[in-house]
Amino acid sequence: MTDPATRWHIAAVAAASLLPLSAARAEPTIADLLQRIEEQDQKILALQRKLDGQGQQEQQDQKQEEQDQKVLVLERKLEIQEEANKTALASTPVVKASPRGFSIQSADGQNQVKFRSVLHVDGRFLTNDDPRNPPDTWQVTRARPILEGTLGGIYDFRFTPDFGQGRTVIQDAYVTARFRPDFQVTAGKFKSPVGLERLQSANDIRLVARAFPTQLAPNRDIGLQVGGGLFGERLSYAVAYLNGSNNGSSSESFNPADQDPNSDKEWAGRLFALPFAESDTFALRGLGIGIASTYTDQEGATTQTLLPTYRTSAQAPFFQYRTGATATIADGSRVRLAPQLYYYGGSLGLMGEYTKDSQDVSRFVGAAYREDTMDTYAWQLTASYFLTGEEQAYRGFKPNSLFSLANGTWGAWELVARYHVLDTDNAAFEGGAASFADPNTQASKASAWALGVNWYLNENLKWVLNYEQTSFDGGDAGGTDRDDEKAVLTRFALGF
Repeated sequence: MTDPATRWHIAAVAAASLLPLSAARAEPTIADLLQRIEEQDQKILALQRKLDGQGQQEQQDQKQEEQDQKVLVLERKLEIQEEANKTALASTPVVKASPRGFSIQSADGQNQVKFRSVLHVDGRFLTNDDPRNPPDTWQVTRARPILEGTLGGIYDFRFTPDFGQGRTVIQDAYVTARFRPDFQVTAGKFKSPVGLERLQSANDIRLVARAFPTQLAPNRDIGLQVGGGLFGERLSYAVAYLNGSNNGSSSESFNPADQDPNSDKEWAGRLFALPFAESDTFALRGLGIGIASTYTDQEGATTQTLLPTYRTSAQAPFFQYRTGATATIADGSRVRLAPQLYYYGGSLGLMGEYTKDSQDVSRFVGAAYREDTMDTYAWQLTASYFLTGEEQAYRGFKPNSLFSLANGTWGAWELVARYHVLDTDNAAFEGGAASFADPNTQASKASAWALGVNWYLNENLKWVLNYEQTSFDGGDAGGTDRDDEKAVLTRFALGF
């Protein structure tokens, strides 16, 4: 607003400028001049406000533009951070440790490596004196670091060296491609799909030694296997094409180790059903029944007969074909047949197996040549029962409590009983000096019963104590019966 002195000054100047026009029209009054000045002031103020408004708008527009740029920069930074987080998450391994072992796994779960182990320290003590008995001893039966895992979500692998019993052996070395639940391909060295107790993990067997049927079945072999589960895993199948391990042995028993001396290979197949796995009757769900078989044609030599030696649970040999320069050798077909079953319901577990081995053999004694087919049979029935109420299972179990003096808990306790028989072919002893086996040193049959107690301190550690007595048909001079073997066997087992 213009001050009064200025107004009077402006009015005077305006009046002077209008004097020449005073003749043409009337002179404006001072009031008129002041009104005009006021009007001009208002116009000036309006223009000033307009200019000020335009400046403020420009400043606001500029500030808004700057804020928008800051927002865009922040949004881009967030996008970059999110991308970095996703990349880091995708490449960050997941490390796990549990009673089942240790593992490193990719974030998407498609790749993983597991570290596991089995350690068995066994004691063997025989109460009867027999020069054929092995000495009483402590030994590390199994010392197996296990490396296994998965690549690409479907390719499983396993590598298991074993340093037990003073030797180094590759027990497992295989890859399995799980293309579908009903179509899985395994290549490498793995357990032959035959024996029920053989296929059970060494940590899950109930006694120190497996039963006699396992000595007629192959252990691990090298080859190719196709298998899978059908009908919701209620029926599993396996068909394998293998080198052909000897009874009770693995392919490393060949000489050279893991190299088959025969061109002919062995076919092995197994079907196993859980017919009531989804039954409403819970007590029937634990019933499993199956059958397995193998076939091969092989020819041994006096330096490598390809024939087995059968042993008691205390590892005392009781049957072997003749050896030496006139040894009995495998010479022709070998067929195995192995029906099998188990039942696990509540705290009770049962396992039964019957295995038959038919092996063509031959022997040269001077100019005489003999050949025949030897039929050997073995069967077993094992019962186990948890005194502490745990659930029985074919694979693995978890105790209801852990051993702890501080907490007053004692882990799980289990009772075990077994009866098993191995019966060789009596024809093996016929022919006198030309017989396939010596009746003065080899038993034709072994029958054994065993009782045991197992203490599971936790999911990983157990103590096994067995007493087993074995009686024989034959095996001594003149074909008389060999003395009964009485053995105390124990094991401290660690597994994860």
